[in-house]
Amino acid sequence: MNWPFEIQVGIRYLRAARGGTGNGFISFISGVSMLGIALGVAALIVVLSVVNGFSKEVRDRMLAVIAHVEVYPADGFVQPDWAAVESLARRDPEVQGAAPFVVAQALIGRGDELRPATVRGIDPAREAEVSDLVRQLRGGVLASLHPGQGQILLGATLAKQLGVVPGQSITIVLPQPDRPAGAPRMLPVTVAGTFEAGHFEYDSSLALMLRSDAQALFGAAGVPGLQLRLTDRDRAPAVARRLAAALGPEVMVRDWTQTNRQWFESVQIQKQMLFLILALIVAVAAFNLVSTLVMTVTDKRADIAILRTLGASPRSIMGIFMLQGAVSGAIGTLVGTMAGLLVALNVGSIVAAIESALRVTLLPPSVYLVSRMPSDPRSGDIVPIVLISLALSFVATLYPSWRASRVDPAEALRYE
Repeated sequence: MNWPFEIQVGIRYLRAARGGTGNGFISFISGVSMLGIALGVAALIVVLSVVNGFSKEVRDRMLAVIAHVEVYPADGFVQPDWAAVESLARRDPEVQGAAPFVVAQALIGRGDELRPATVRGIDPAREAEVSDLVRQLRGGVLASLHPGQGQILLGATLAKQLGVVPGQSITIVLPQPDRPAGAPRMLPVTVAGTFEAGHFEYDSSLALMLRSDAQALFGAAGVPGLQLRLTDRDRAPAVARRLAAALGPEVMVRDWTQTNRQWFESVQIQKQMLFLILALIVAVAAFNLVSTLVMTVTDKRADIAILRTLGASPRSIMGIFMLQGAVSGAIGTLVGTMAGLLVALNVGSIVAAIESALRVTLLPPSVYLVSRMPSDPRSGDIVPIVLISLALSFVATLYPSWRASRVDPAEALRYE
């Protein structure tokens, strides 16, 4: 091979070609360092993939209930012409569907039980354009709502908390700002059925009515609006800004990331903290290479002295040991990446096998909303992990390599 001698000598040292107890021990320490890097990288990939999987699962269930973009009347303005607003919104090429709605914050009670709820009035025929939940309910429980009957659908958890079943009556307590002293209105309605959105927040606080009934009941307490579904939900913030500029100051435009801002911010903070904590594990493993290279330099002092007397420059000596450390880090990173991806792509089956072997349920559906461990490996997470691991491994080689380049040949060969 016509490779530079620095590469050939570095690979020779990495493989510990020479025998001896000292070299065998150094090889063992080097293997432990690579294993530590591999485990740290694999742990980072698996944990972040599981966090992404849970986030995606919750987001999908959330967006099955709410629209990608919602348009409300702005404060201080008269009610806009919703037909004109819808017409303008549909002109945007990324708007796939639109449906009007009316919403009110209320208390729902039966007997001594009172629960806060969001009561949403919808048009089932058009709501299916923007809601996966309503599309699933069409022809089922949604068909039990009849105009003018004062009927309502409750989230399954909300109905359980109130202790009601279909056919029973409940009371909606609404604020009434146009009444003296803001005295609330108490409106009796009949439970027509229940639904499950698969998300605790909506199952425990959402109620659906026909829009015509809701408008008649809510009066001034109801806020009308327009829901929009987009071709790409991840483009919702950009589309919302564009629609806000096009629709004018009479309306307020909110996308789904703003509607649930606190939840998404908390998930993002948790993910960043997990990344930082696990990256420290990779850093500790990477800097174990320092001790490995220091031991190697001490063991190879005579070899270094001979190379120097044969004409090798300090830079060449430094390059030999930097190559040795960098290759160890690269091997550990590669093994860790492959192992992490293998586990992340099969974590659902692995957890299911553990549950079956131990006869336990690690993910109760009533608590976590999912029965299988979700995982979503993303290149946006994996690439930074790989680059950080390689960078830390390279930095860890600098000091031992510099020490090697400073070895004095005469001093090193004095007792040889």
